[in-house]
Amino acid sequence: MPAVTPHGATPTPHDPVDRIALDEVVAFTSDLIRIDTTNRGGGDCRERPAAEYAAERLAAAGLEPVLLERTPGRTNVVARIEGTEPSADALLVHGHLDVVPAEAADWSTDPFSGEVRDGVVWGRGAVDMKNMDAMVLAVVRAWARAGVKPRRDIVIAYTADEEDSAVDGSGYLADHHPHLFEGCTEGLSESGAFTLHTGPGRAVYPIAAGERGTAWLKLTAHGTTGHGSKPNRANAVTRLSAAVARIGAYEWPVRLTDTVTACITELAALQGMVVDPRSRDFDLDTVLTKLGPAAALAEATVRNSANPTMLSAGYKLNVIPGHATAYVDGRTLPGGEAEFLATLDELTGPDVTWEFHHREVALEAPVDGRTYEVLRRSVERFDPEAHVVPFCMAGGTDAKQFSRLGITGYGFSPLKLPPGYDYWSLFHGVDERVPVDALHFGVRVLDHALRAL
Repeated sequence: MPAVTPHGATPTPHDPVDRIALDEVVAFTSDLIRIDTTNRGGGDCRERPAAEYAAERLAAAGLEPVLLERTPGRTNVVARIEGTEPSADALLVHGHLDVVPAEAADWSTDPFSGEVRDGVVWGRGAVDMKNMDAMVLAVVRAWARAGVKPRRDIVIAYTADEEDSAVDGSGYLADHHPHLFEGCTEGLSESGAFTLHTGPGRAVYPIAAGERGTAWLKLTAHGTTGHGSKPNRANAVTRLSAAVARIGAYEWPVRLTDTVTACITELAALQGMVVDPRSRDFDLDTVLTKLGPAAALAEATVRNSANPTMLSAGYKLNVIPGHATAYVDGRTLPGGEAEFLATLDELTGPDVTWEFHHREVALEAPVDGRTYEVLRRSVERFDPEAHVVPFCMAGGTDAKQFSRLGITGYGFSPLKLPPGYDYWSLFHGVDERVPVDALHFGVRVLDHALRAL
């Protein structure tokens, strides 16, 4: 393993990560967790205290952060680090400041305590994604101490509202402040380069090179209002429930994108299997079964999906309502939206209409170019046993909104996690936490990648 700056040593341009940076990433993660930025949806969130915290630390590193709001209290932070090659394309590094709600009664510790216990930082946002927010702060400040300048301009963005519609966050920035991202062609953010232990001695690090699109739907059925004791063949509840049942039971066909194909092929090779997902006799279910825990990287992104999540109808038990509504969480593969739309028209039928409640594009990034190669090598530099593979996210990130500016996004928030650490369950889950050692690893890898890019 390559040498790192000894604890207490003076940082240098060749290795700016010092003891201060390692201590700061833990302190910043803990501090940000203690700032409650719960996003309950519908505008019920206030990110400003966390935005001010981040801006103060960026300013102390010599940057000039700007705070931007569409709605009072829903604050975004943007700062630019000038590179040594002004003609080079700029790089965006972004993270969101809001978190999903946490029910304290379900947790073994206060979800907003930011407690550091037994070498682990606990609290809501520890993995989604105040850890990455803290890594970026620690790296930028380490560079300032060591006099480091990246090759290309790097734009740092901390956003509001990612856990809802992003209308107050990345969507607002992309639509109303595009000049702040001038020259940016690529971006790095959450949900990638973490350890997934798929077998004894086998550590897989998936880097996100794609996202399914967001297709949140509102379904409405209209009917005839009437007394609950009388026959009613135009019952809105019956019509809606039939459509919802059809959607929930539908088996979407397999559609393998380039990213998912590469993911399955490389994971199979690690198991000693040679597969060709494009061949006619390729048996997806058999291959996924043989992949074991690694199948989690692909199984949710081999097809479109539509899951009913909310129902609403009526105002009194003995009154048949004139309308009923439902909401469906739909996700579309890159290139799969046309199929999704046609299928929903068929499944809802003639008595139910539907519209988009929220809609964002699917994304796919190259895995055969320099950027992905640099990210892969940066992980391998600090974990020589790493097996890096591309994957497509089942959900989405702020990369969708920033793609409006022509920015290609990768999920890269590096963490080296111990065996048995169920990273997936901690996203929006109970007892969210991150090991201190994982944060230290992340700072080193992120520093190396950003300077190499």
